[in-house]
Amino acid sequence: MPRQTVVRHNDWSVLTPPALGQWEPTKTVTMVVPAYNYHRTLPYVLAGLAAQSYPAHLMEVVVVDDQSTPPLELPEVRPDNTRILRVESGWGRANAAHLGALASDGEVLHWYDADMLAHRQEVEAQLRWHHLIDYAVPGGDKRFVDPASLFDRTPTEVRDVVAEGGAADLFPGEEHEKHTWVEGFWKRTDDLRKAGPRAQRVHIGMTGSVSRDLYFSSRGFDPMLRLGEDMAVGHELAQAGGVFIVDREAMSWHLGRSQVLRRAELVNRYNDPYLANLVPAMRPKRNRHGRTYEVPYLEVVVPLGPADETVRVVDALLDSSVPDLRVVVVGPWDDVHEDRIQPVEDPVLETRIVHRSYRGEPRVRLVSSVDPDTDAEFRLTLPGVAFAPSYDAMGALLDDLERTHHGERIIAFPDGSTTRLTRIAARARVERLLDEGEDPDALMAAAFGLVEYDAARAGFLPIADRVVERFELRAKPAMDPAASSALLDEKLSRSDAEPEQLGDDRRNWWRRS
Repeated sequence: MPRQTVVRHNDWSVLTPPALGQWEPTKTVTMVVPAYNYHRTLPYVLAGLAAQSYPAHLMEVVVVDDQSTPPLELPEVRPDNTRILRVESGWGRANAAHLGALASDGEVLHWYDADMLAHRQEVEAQLRWHHLIDYAVPGGDKRFVDPASLFDRTPTEVRDVVAEGGAADLFPGEEHEKHTWVEGFWKRTDDLRKAGPRAQRVHIGMTGSVSRDLYFSSRGFDPMLRLGEDMAVGHELAQAGGVFIVDREAMSWHLGRSQVLRRAELVNRYNDPYLANLVPAMRPKRNRHGRTYEVPYLEVVVPLGPADETVRVVDALLDSSVPDLRVVVVGPWDDVHEDRIQPVEDPVLETRIVHRSYRGEPRVRLVSSVDPDTDAEFRLTLPGVAFAPSYDAMGALLDDLERTHHGERIIAFPDGSTTRLTRIAARARVERLLDEGEDPDALMAAAFGLVEYDAARAGFLPIADRVVERFELRAKPAMDPAASSALLDEKLSRSDAEPEQLGDDRRNWWRRS
């Protein structure tokens, strides 16, 4: 099988899809249509899908009835291979969409909401990208419209109009509203070609599609989300290596104004804490000092060594300009026992000291083996506990990766060992594309970018030189507020060491991007 085209970052301009109507499709597709009480619009949605240019024998439709009252029934006008799946447990669009994926047979999953009316070539436009690469995540274009006049027509009439290529004329003289925020992002990023890792932020699931393999290699939809599920699953598809594509020929009508547009402030107020917790790439939503999050921006893996050295490395990581992190310490924690023994003569004393130091620390996990998968945006795996990062080191390295959109940094230590700071999405795409015997570093450099730094330049110090400041507990004379504020400013601006860094720009791009 020939190598798939390598898309660098999110620049999908290297892909050349066939012109609509000028190619022969072979892949099967499942249209997953979550629906809750869409009794009025569903017949028109299915009528539009029944008129598609994509071959009918390659398409199935799974309508996922999310416990509608009364239960949904299939109308007479519908695609040949259409069935209803009724939700038995859970509720919400994310839950229904995931259940539909589990019940599907298609090689491609195309999410389509029950208030969307497809133009004739919508499915064909989406599927042509999946015939090029298996990690495409295309999204279609849509216009919001008042559907009142549509209901003056029968579903049969609508199917015939769509089949004749007349969907664009179904709402003459009516205002066609764009998805303003999404359109603005597309415009600023050349339809996501220049968006890099931020492309995932505007994943619009109501007209999105994904290969079955890519979806099930990701964590997929979170069934517990009630809103914001599109952005959350966009993050998961990015983590699996997906590239996000805008296809403006995959056109649809949205039958009614979206809830997000009608009630944007309320929806955002609800979504923000969920997305901040689950999507590390949503940096602007992670803007509270002192917070930790369910899914970390950075995960650092530390092998257990002598207790004193291990504690100093872990403390250095926790005392970092990047508080949004998780430290994973790998060791034989099951060896820590409660048998009677002279405490200081315990054979597992070193392990016990580290265990006791961090078992209550929420940003530290004590594990017996490393999970090859991680939900973090970036992962750093240290080779040992001889070196520790300075206070600014991790922020500078992440700054460097975010500014360049690169996939990996290799850090070389004086003892000959190395470590890697890896963008998980980049590693996933490289593993998906890698041919047997091929150099993964060469492919990483081609697909994302890879640079090696020596440890000193990257801000890593021998642990003896990395001092984490301790609290001073002795009583002090009262200090007036102005003097106290000045002292605090001085402490916050002080660094424990001043090795050569990656640059003098300390704007902390990772905080604000």
